[in-house]
Amino acid sequence: MLVGYSAAQVRAAEAPHLAAGEPLMRRAAAALAATLRRELAEAQAPEGPVVLLVGSGDNGGDALWAGAELAEAGVVVTAVPTSERMHAEGAAAAQAAGVRFVGASDDRAAEAAFGDAAVIVDGILGTGTSASPALRGRARDLVAAAMPVVEAGGIRVVAVDLPSGIHPDDGTVPDPTVLRADITVTFGAVKAGLLREPAAGYAGRIELVDLGLGPELATMAPLVTLD
Repeated sequence: MLVGYSAAQVRAAEAPHLAAGEPLMRRAAAALAATLRRELAEAQAPEGPVVLLVGSGDNGGDALWAGAELAEAGVVVTAVPTSERMHAEGAAAAQAAGVRFVGASDDRAAEAAFGDAAVIVDGILGTGTSASPALRGRARDLVAAAMPVVEAGGIRVVAVDLPSGIHPDDGTVPDPTVLRADITVTFGAVKAGLLREPAAGYAGRIELVDLGLGPELATMAPLVTLD
């Protein structure tokens, strides 16, 4: 049985753990890195390249921390920021580990990185954008540029928590400029939108990372239950 929770429910479940200082982001990033290592092995490209699409929030931080772990192990990792802001600690860790950063307006370098990638990581938007999940500005432009390259090259896509551009609760997709994921690595609980159409068609295989939220989630009624 699969159950899906709202973004607000997951944030409420995380709150006491964050208040206690538990490193939820680092746990999430470590699990994401493990999935990426497996994907690279299956693609017979253990050294990458991996390309990170990096948003300004915690999803971008998860991607950056995971990229840092991979880079430290010798994987070629390129980060493509979608805005001038990034998760500061994640960006510092990635830079220290040798992750290459594409300039914020260097479209040619970004497109070249997409074409060379063995795996692309969608770390642009998370559950905090549920009020208006459609991609905008540079993030939308980058995804629009990546989509035909991914399709033509059969490049694997791993989404961080959920594919950017889908609604985490109701599963709507207000703009079809969304990278279809082969795998969505979701953290703490499955987001209800991942189990609802049309968003479910963008999520690929869902892998849930246990962050220890079970006691809190047990007090909540999930939005979706699938047998």
